[in-house]
Amino acid sequence: MLQRLLSAWIWLVTVLVTVLWLPWMAIVYVVTVPFDPGRYVVGRWFRRAAMTCVALNPLWSFRTSGVRIRDPRRPYVAVCNHESYADIFLVSHLPWEMKWLAKAELFRLPVMGWLMRMAGDIPVRRASRASGIEALAECRDRLAKHVSVMIFPEGTRSRTGELLPFKDGAFRLAIETGAPILPLVVAGTRSAMRKGSFLFGRARAEVRALEPIPTDELTLHDVGALRDRVRDLIQRERDRLAAELGLYESAECKVPSAGLH
Repeated sequence: MLQRLLSAWIWLVTVLVTVLWLPWMAIVYVVTVPFDPGRYVVGRWFRRAAMTCVALNPLWSFRTSGVRIRDPRRPYVAVCNHESYADIFLVSHLPWEMKWLAKAELFRLPVMGWLMRMAGDIPVRRASRASGIEALAECRDRLAKHVSVMIFPEGTRSRTGELLPFKDGAFRLAIETGAPILPLVVAGTRSAMRKGSFLFGRARAEVRALEPIPTDELTLHDVGALRDRVRDLIQRERDRLAAELGLYESAECKVPSAGLH
C-alpha cells in the first residue's frame, strides 16, 4: 500500500513538472530554434525536466560516471543497454544533448509528445520498415547538425535482466556517417520501474560513458563485428558497474571511475 501511495505521489509530481515545463519550453523553442537548427538548447532544457523529476523522487538516487565529452557539439551515435523506463531519466543526467530514437506512441501523448517534438527527438514504429528508414534519415539529419543521437540497440527492455541481441541500425548509421559510437552503460534501474508495472521502486543507479569507438575506417561489411564488439563491451561493463553498486556479487575487481558531476 505504501508503494502505491508513493507511486501515485511521484506520478503526480512528474505530471506537474511536465505540464509546467511546456510554456517555458515553448518560449525557449521560439527564441532559439531560428539560430539553433539542431535544437540543442531546447533539447537540453527538456532533459532538465527529467533531472527535476528525479530530484523530486525520494525513491531514486542516480549518478553519472565515465569519460568526459570535451566538445558537446561533436556528434556521436550513443548506444545504451535498456533496463527500464527509468533509463530515460538516468541518461538525461549526462551533461550533453542527444536526440533520442523513441517509440512513436510516446509522441502521441499530450504534453509529453509535444515536448519531445519540440526537443527534436525522433519517433519510430517498431513494426514498420518504412518508419525505421525514415527514423534513420532523421538521425542523419541530427548528426549533420552537430547533435548526437541516442539509440537503445536492444529495441526494447529485457524482462529477465539479460542483455538482448543488438540490432544493426545504430552501427550501420555510425559507419555510414563516420560518427563514433559512444557506448553508455546503465545499471540499477530495473528496480526503479519494472517492465509491465507503473509502480516506482527504490533504486540506486548509474550511467557510465565509455570511450568512443571510431568508425571512420570501417565499411558496411564491419557492421556485425562492430555490433558484437560493442555489445560485449557493454555487457562486461554492466556486470562490473552492477558489482560496484552492490546489485550482485561479481568476481571482477572494482575499478575507479571519474564522475561527470
